[in-house]
Amino acid sequence: MSMGRQGGMNDSMWIAYNEIQRAPGHRFYETLNELLRQAQFDRKVEDLCAPYFEPDHTPGRRSIPPGVYFRMHLIGYFEGIESERGIEWRCADSMSLRAFLGLSLTERIPDHSTLSRMRQRLPLEVHQQAFVLILGIVEEKGLLRGRVHGVDSTFLRADASMKAIVRRDTKESYPQFIKRLAVESGVENPTEEDARRIDRKRKHKRSSNKAWESPTDGDARIARLKDGRTRLAYKSEHVVDLESGALVGVSVYLADQADTATIEESLKVAEENLQAVRNAIDSEDEDDDRNHPDGLSGGGASGGDVKDKKRSVVADKGYNKAALLRRLKEAGYCSYIPERQQKGRRRWKDKGGQPTAAAFHQNRARVKRRKGKALQRKRGELLERTFAHICETGAARRTRLRGKENVTKRYVIQAAAANLGLVMRRLIGSGTPRGLAASGCHRSRSRWRRVVQRMAARRVGWWLSISPPTPLAPAHAACLSQTPHAR
Repeated sequence: MSMGRQGGMNDSMWIAYNEIQRAPGHRFYETLNELLRQAQFDRKVEDLCAPYFEPDHTPGRRSIPPGVYFRMHLIGYFEGIESERGIEWRCADSMSLRAFLGLSLTERIPDHSTLSRMRQRLPLEVHQQAFVLILGIVEEKGLLRGRVHGVDSTFLRADASMKAIVRRDTKESYPQFIKRLAVESGVENPTEEDARRIDRKRKHKRSSNKAWESPTDGDARIARLKDGRTRLAYKSEHVVDLESGALVGVSVYLADQADTATIEESLKVAEENLQAVRNAIDSEDEDDDRNHPDGLSGGGASGGDVKDKKRSVVADKGYNKAALLRRLKEAGYCSYIPERQQKGRRRWKDKGGQPTAAAFHQNRARVKRRKGKALQRKRGELLERTFAHICETGAARRTRLRGKENVTKRYVIQAAAANLGLVMRRLIGSGTPRGLAASGCHRSRSRWRRVVQRMAARRVGWWLSISPPTPLAPAHAACLSQTPHAR
């Protein structure tokens, strides 16, 4: 056999498709593809998107299948890619991802402009319904309870710069604004250095959303991050099932909205999603009853009786407000929200103070119990994990889209992918392809370490068998026979 040499590529003009050499598929995406196929995900999203497209017999260019659109955004979460252009490049470079999308070698990967047009064509309700479809998969795998909700929020960096903000009244940029202030203070023909010097000494200097806006993204708001910096941002709020860690609702708000003003809307969205999942399961059970010869169905929904049980809400100190606690109690929730430290005693002066005070003190008593402390630990474990998976691992901390609706559409699909990762973690032990590769390397290293240890033990045993230890000298034997204290 002669050695192969690296030379020029002599490609044939015609290559049979069945003669193309392909590597084994990716285990993660093969399992995920089978999971979506069993749930009939592609057919269901096509039915959801059908009213927003022309009939098939209409002349013109055909769009990409809706299933491909949603699958490419799922890939963006699993691969940690924040831009749609990067998703396009990644899918074009991988044969496994092409197989996951259901595209042959002769078909072109949809580009980023196609994804943008599809996102603009499909309303937010369709993305929410796609999230509910994947939430139904979580329910079928027994990973959804829906009795204890954990709520928290975080900031998403907008695709806009603080250096480009303008005044809402005069449309002046910040350099133009401080130059005008310098002129009004008596400086003739001020330079940029003069304007900055006066601006540093100016009192009550603050960038307010009432006075400033972004010319490129009108929905972005100025927000202060935890490290003290100010950025244009949005606010995302998660509602998590604290019994399983599944996301039951996600919402995106303007960054200047307080947590106490958005939690009720987020809980409403979560309850609507859970109710939609229950209705879908009930309709499937009715179809099974109709098709079964004896009129009996095999399975049942674990979440069917959730609405008959007491619901609970767990949040941090930022959500503690007396009026909000009363409204949550009236809505049927048991709140576990710790309160901020404050001086003095509360005085309930309004006419409805008695029910408000009762809800406040009942919440305080629940938080101090053992169950309340356990739920707070659960909140810190499962709720913060969703932000780490979506915003950090899934690369959604910095959005590349503009407008609250567009940001919400992309973020809802990210949350749906996080729920799929929860199911994949149950099936194969890892929620992302990188996690699967890392766990495989760890197992291989552990296996090799055990093999080396066994070989070392056998080598020591064999050496002792052929060379028994020599007897100790009398002085050494007398030393070893003494008590440990004497030695």
